Amino acid sequence: MDINQVMKILPQKPPFLMVDRILELVPGEKAVGLKLLGSNEPYFSGHFPGNPIMPGVLLLEAINQVGEVTILSMPKFANKLIFFAGCNNVKFRHPAVPGDTMLVTVDEINSDSKFGSAKGKIEVDGKVICEADLVFYVQQ
Repeated sequence: MDINQVMKILPQKPPFLMVDRILELVPGEKAVGLKLLGSNEPYFSGHFPGNPIMPGVLLLEAINQVGEVTILSMPKFANKLIFFAGCNNVKFRHPAVPGDTMLVTVDEINSDSKFGSAKGKIEVDGKVICEADLVFYVQQ
């Protein structure tokens, strides 16, 4: 799924779109996304000048957005809004910096009609840099 297909599914748009491509998708079960970190990402200029790193909350948002693609690809959730309801077991293991290619995997998705959960992780060069268990709410 290229960037144009991703933007048809997700309500988030640039500059707040944290996924450039979906490499693998099993609706309601698993997705693998890709985010290329260019040096001109807007958050790098202030976080931190001279030592740019992607804010941790945006790493979580990248996991969230790949998870959203998984859920919103299911017919029963098409065109709904998904909101964070919580994050558990969050671990930031290494910073994401300009030039990195982030591989974002979300799986073990459990969803009912309103609330759900998923496990996500981000890898750069085969190394896990962030992982989290997400809880989400689907607006009805």
